[in-house]
Amino acid sequence: MTILHHVPGSRSHRVLWLLEELGEPVDLRLWSLTGADLRSPEFRALSPAGRIPALEIDGQVIFESGAIVQYLTESRGRFAPAPGAAERLAYLEWLNFAETQANILQALNIHHIFLRPDAARSVPLMKLDTKRLAVTMQALETHLTGREWLLSEFSAADCMFGFNIDAMFRFVPRDGFPALGAWVARAQARPAYQRAVEKGGASLYAQDFYELPDA
Repeated sequence: MTILHHVPGSRSHRVLWLLEELGEPVDLRLWSLTGADLRSPEFRALSPAGRIPALEIDGQVIFESGAIVQYLTESRGRFAPAPGAAERLAYLEWLNFAETQANILQALNIHHIFLRPDAARSVPLMKLDTKRLAVTMQALETHLTGREWLLSEFSAADCMFGFNIDAMFRFVPRDGFPALGAWVARAQARPAYQRAVEKGGASLYAQDFYELPDA
């Protein structure tokens, strides 16, 4: 049995989405980002840094979502260009770019959602990370102009943005990003994405948009 250790609205959504695209049956084990769940010996035995996701599959446990995505595509032979293929380098670049952007989104999530009281937040850092996020979004906008997907067809590189696509427009307005917005809409319209949302739980966001606070 394939078991995905999952938190709704987290990086594990990218793995759940890909599993749905692959038609891989999966049992979800839910954990909480708050409290001591992810610091427990039980979870640390699965993911040594106490980070979601972890995947139990094919008689082994894999942690780190990028490694999980690469394993799934290589072991199942789908949704990734093979080594030596023309788009292999672009695939690897976007696979890793997704995590570059996700780290910025994680910082914004911490400041906007998790840090309490509000006085604990650093407004200069929030502004800086919002600008950094916009830079990554502009890179995607430029690349996606005239394209449907990151590569010539849908791939696991698109799935690696499964955490990001629900998050980026929560902090940066959609104006000026028509190609990026269209790509997000196409991704969210895929039946596998919708099944992942239905099975994996609601978004962590309580607001459509999070304004930067005054300094």
